[in-house]
Amino acid sequence: MDQLIEQFFNIEIMIAAWPTILRGLWMTLAICAVVIPMGLVGGLFAALGMLSQNRALRWATIGFVDFFRAIPPLVLLIFVYSGLPFAGLRLSPFAAVAIAFLLNNSAYYGEIFRAGIGSVGTGQNEAARSTGLNASQTMTYVVLPQAVRNVLPDLISNTIEVVKLTSLASVVSLAEMLYAADMARSVTYSASPLVLAAGIYLVILWPLVRLVSRFERRIAH
Repeated sequence: MDQLIEQFFNIEIMIAAWPTILRGLWMTLAICAVVIPMGLVGGLFAALGMLSQNRALRWATIGFVDFFRAIPPLVLLIFVYSGLPFAGLRLSPFAAVAIAFLLNNSAYYGEIFRAGIGSVGTGQNEAARSTGLNASQTMTYVVLPQAVRNVLPDLISNTIEVVKLTSLASVVSLAEMLYAADMARSVTYSASPLVLAAGIYLVILWPLVRLVSRFERRIAH
């Protein structure tokens, strides 16, 4: 038991690895700061495309969403980083991660937004149009606020998945938190840095998980 504790919960090693893991944490947060807002915007456009009256646009957007929801994120990331150079397009690890996760998360956010917009009754649309609002104003000021409120738990849940998804960036040698913890592990020959990284993920994500549960209970009542 003492050997197990020494291997996984060595405080001295955790303190020594902290600066390295902290730099990885900042990189993880930087990825999230880029991917989450862009994914939300991309998802909103995807949802509007899927609901468009233009048949070509609607089916093209549905194809985009279905494709990027179906393809595994890790496969997409490796293709963007290692496959595109064969077509003459070489990206930095950060750019590859941002593009791959943007495509993946736009598809998921898009489906969530589409469901939210569909949950708003047609009567709301008709009532807004009867007051003189045009289609874009109705969508912006009447439909979208209600849609976002209806699917807020799903939006937060998907955002949690985005944060967890950043750990995949280690496969393209982007120095996010998991990559940094693994480097510290290889130097210290101890699993303690990995335990520390897992603890940081837990501290960041647990409040969000509880927030989702709270919103779900509120909506249910």
